[in-house]
Amino acid sequence: MMEKSKTLILTFLVVLSLVQSYFLSYSMPNFEPIQKSESSYVKTEEMGPEEKIENLVFPEQMVLHLGGGKHTVFSPDYIFYKEIFKRLQGRKFDGFQRTSTHLLDLSRIRNEDPGIELVYGQGVPVTLLRKVMQIQGDPEFGDEMINRIWIFTSDDKETVRALFFSSKNQVVYEATKADLTVQDVKQHVEFGQAWDSYRLLYDQYYLPDKPLNMVQIEVPYEVFTAEQMQHNLFFDPSTTRNIKEKDGSEIYTDSKRSLQVRPEHQWVTYSDPVARVEGANDVSENVLSAVQFVNQHGGWNGTHRLSISPVQVDGTEVVFQQYYGGYPIVTDSMFRFGNIRLSVQQGVVTSYQRSLIYLDDRASLKQLRTLQGGDELAMMFKRYLDTTNNKVQWVFPAYRPFLTDKVIRLIPTWAVRLEDGSMDYLK
Repeated sequence: MMEKSKTLILTFLVVLSLVQSYFLSYSMPNFEPIQKSESSYVKTEEMGPEEKIENLVFPEQMVLHLGGGKHTVFSPDYIFYKEIFKRLQGRKFDGFQRTSTHLLDLSRIRNEDPGIELVYGQGVPVTLLRKVMQIQGDPEFGDEMINRIWIFTSDDKETVRALFFSSKNQVVYEATKADLTVQDVKQHVEFGQAWDSYRLLYDQYYLPDKPLNMVQIEVPYEVFTAEQMQHNLFFDPSTTRNIKEKDGSEIYTDSKRSLQVRPEHQWVTYSDPVARVEGANDVSENVLSAVQFVNQHGGWNGTHRLSISPVQVDGTEVVFQQYYGGYPIVTDSMFRFGNIRLSVQQGVVTSYQRSLIYLDDRASLKQLRTLQGGDELAMMFKRYLDTTNNKVQWVFPAYRPFLTDKVIRLIPTWAVRLEDGSMDYLK
């Protein structure tokens, strides 16, 4: 009897062991969520709206070559600029062949052949242009930075040529398969026939033959606080300490990252140094990282255009130029405003600069102003060229901002972009 009881108990224990083994092997563990204190994580504060890269990549100006040595220039807010660019975005470009600018008679093409020239400043990577235009091509072409797209037709050849200019080494890529007809190009060019005429100076710069009308604007503004930026940029603001400098600026730091606030400009500089890593920087990847960073840390107020600095030592210098209407806001050392600047190394943002000021959508006062044109402007520009040591790449109308207690006054002015990417006023 005793032996039989032992056998039953042993059998029961074996079965119980098997059942336990089954549940341990096949049942999911039940992890209880860890309760965090409110101070262990601070949600990023929403400030400005987010933006897509597709809305940040557009030509700074559009030049229409009318033939017979005639030209006109459209800014981004012009209705004809928008219509032509929209149409070009719907066309396909493929079959790219590499050539050199030395093999093209650009002066003859510019003055004799009707066409459209899209100007992209310092250049935009092809991979980003593909997000706004239907551009095909091999991987080698995809690594290029394009600063101009020139589409034209010759009267003696019933064909359309589309040239994509690299920002370096005098290289041009021609799209041998462009989804455009001669009639398409001529129709686009006709938009400029009744527009203001521009003269070509030194075979490079376009200046209006007559004075240019612009609107001087006074715009109300609001100001983000330094605390808002602090909460936005630091994972745990409670770990940061505040340092007041002799020059009046303040620094928030957690010993690794720092946020410097300059109250006289309402300008902030955020730094997050990283160790330099060997390897090439992907410009497109860096730009996309910059866009994402701004989306998450401050957002966008108003229209901005992507501009990439030609100087790239340890990464990519990305600038988002702010526009009001169709004209860029060009700042100076007296009042820093009108752009967002980032340094990005292999997808990691190491520096971030922006203004705490953002404009209200409502303009409180508008006044018509006239900028110089014709011979007067040409003489001003020649005097500037004689006094600068830096090569001028482009001359354009812009707004110069002046800060008052309640509004920012946007004053129309002529500005220039220099070879190093910096901008200056034409005096």
